Amino acid sequence: MSYLDDLFSLKGKIAVVIGGTGTLCGEMALGLAKAGATVAIVGRSEAKAAEKLRQIADAGGQAYFISADVTARTSLEGLLEQVVAKSGRVDILVNGAGVNAATPILDITDEEFARILDVNLGAILRSCQIFGAHMLENGGGSIINIGSISGLGPLSRVFTYSASKAAVHNLSKNLAREWATQKVRVNTLVPGFFPAEQNRKVLNESRVAAIMGHTPANRFGEPHELIGATLLLASENAGSFITGIEMIVDGGFAAMSI
Repeated sequence: MSYLDDLFSLKGKIAVVIGGTGTLCGEMALGLAKAGATVAIVGRSEAKAAEKLRQIADAGGQAYFISADVTARTSLEGLLEQVVAKSGRVDILVNGAGVNAATPILDITDEEFARILDVNLGAILRSCQIFGAHMLENGGGSIINIGSISGLGPLSRVFTYSASKAAVHNLSKNLAREWATQKVRVNTLVPGFFPAEQNRKVLNESRVAAIMGHTPANRFGEPHELIGATLLLASENAGSFITGIEMIVDGGFAAMSI
């Protein structure tokens, strides 16, 4: 094994990717598996997971699907129990479940606000509590919470989503500070604009033009471009001193002003 292979290798590691049936986290799951991790892909639909499981198998990786409801603590506890029963432990957790809405701010109902906050923030808190406790008991691990470019600064038309993601960024930093001496690293991976299920509804022609005008790279990101950052944050060798950061992958969007 070469120096670089050893630095980023996840051979023998067990990764849980919540939201792994989606576009972005599915590609992250593939990257983790190619680096040697056994990956539990978590979502609601086994049919949506089938293609990603096939890709991982074709690449020589190991993965399996588990259904879970991230809004229910008992479901997340059952998820941990199933992974431990099947694979022995969890070393890496990716929290990628999320929902969005493009409701004008004066039309946001209490029910919509509560639903988005519960999925985007509450589920991550519950997951971090449950899997974090497991990692603390077993000598450490890496938690990667999926944030958003809208969690760094406000974006129009996604008010509740932005608020929930900003809270995820803050939660991740608090957990990183809390658990650093116990070798549980917590970081936020911040994608810029990557067309996926959650944002297609708001990517009309005028919004795309505005995004491109604010993105130095002048293009959208491609899902595979999240893999390098994922491996850095997941690896206990390459990322051993990285905790509490916002790892931004956005083609320069956050660096742009005028």
